Amino acid sequence: MKTVKVYDITLREIGRARSAALSFKERVEIARTLDRLQVDAVELPVLKDGRAGVLSNKTIASVLAGPRLSAAVGLTPESVDQTWDSIQSASRPALHIMLPASAVQMEYLCHKKAPAMVELTRELVARARQHTERVEFSALDATRAEPAVLRQLLAAALEAGADTVTLCDTAGIMTPDECARFLRETVESVPGLEKVRLGVELSDGMKMASACAAAAVDAGAAVVKAAITPLNVPSTQDLAAYLSARGESKGLRWNLRNTELTRAAGQLQWMMQTQRSGGSPFDSGVDDGAPTVCLTAGDGVEEVVKVVRHLGYDLTEEDNARVYESFQRIAAKKHFVNTRELDAIVASTASPFKFCNSVLEALGETGIASGLDALDQLTAKTGQPAPAPLAGLRDKAVRFTRVVEKDHMVDAVLSLLE
Repeated sequence: MKTVKVYDITLREIGRARSAALSFKERVEIARTLDRLQVDAVELPVLKDGRAGVLSNKTIASVLAGPRLSAAVGLTPESVDQTWDSIQSASRPALHIMLPASAVQMEYLCHKKAPAMVELTRELVARARQHTERVEFSALDATRAEPAVLRQLLAAALEAGADTVTLCDTAGIMTPDECARFLRETVESVPGLEKVRLGVELSDGMKMASACAAAAVDAGAAVVKAAITPLNVPSTQDLAAYLSARGESKGLRWNLRNTELTRAAGQLQWMMQTQRSGGSPFDSGVDDGAPTVCLTAGDGVEEVVKVVRHLGYDLTEEDNARVYESFQRIAAKKHFVNTRELDAIVASTASPFKFCNSVLEALGETGIASGLDALDQLTAKTGQPAPAPLAGLRDKAVRFTRVVEKDHMVDAVLSLLE
């Protein structure tokens, strides 16, 4: 029996699907849902938002038990290294090089000609291979590429050590028969391609992506990029229907838990909605309880801190000041900052070890420790060491032990002045 692997691209493509970015807790909950569903890989986007993106990747890496965590890299060797640092703690980390194969996209996305793209492919795959054996190369817009150029790109990726090669019909212009023929001809024309895992990523521009995916599997593809939510790629539900109906007769199987599929689809589709109802299908409570507000540069620090607390963060005064400073810089360039953007500001500004309880709760931990013991619990969960100034508090003497109720604050201050 041949196992058809499903690589879920929800987190990778989420920015194109909704107008507002997902919160930190929502991204973690999506990763957990995909883990329960037992997809073969969870794909992440290229790092773009600095510390917030690194923190998101590291957190997702800590919650995935089974799937391969495949993070897309940028166009430089340095981006490969940075991406690897953010996911290497995952149980099965992988790096994903995505480069255009068609002339029009080479010029538009990379401003390079074919020879330079071939060298860039070889360089990035080789750099990724220094970190891990799990390296995927995706030829974007492969169906519109010059055949000779496509062969050179794939050969360069294979020579540099890619273990997975994905052919992309980015424009969504192929019928199922054409898709199957394209795969067979490509494998026949590129020596060594039959020895690695071959995948397809198919656009649903003609509403035929799922049918093309079925044809590609019949033609030899071992990986299909899919999503449970509507993301212009083959639907996971459609693939499930095909494999349930024809899998046994064609010698095909997959690893997904069909019993979880309907529930997972309902959860993720709810999360993807821009306008939401008051209830959430997530038992763990992904809804952060914060009102949907729009803050402006005229809002004071008290109002911003109030919303931060509604988001579930309990920051120090120092971190609140840093968050407000970052908020002011962004608000000065925009008409308003919404709660989800403020959530990203907090994640990128304050150390997660300064609000251990909130981060551990978002990660689904129970029995959260108190005091400095929470630092060790978060370190054990994420694999990241606590900052030295915080960890060093264990060796410091206790300076203040007196607790004063609010109603007795004036008397306490007066007694200190005597």
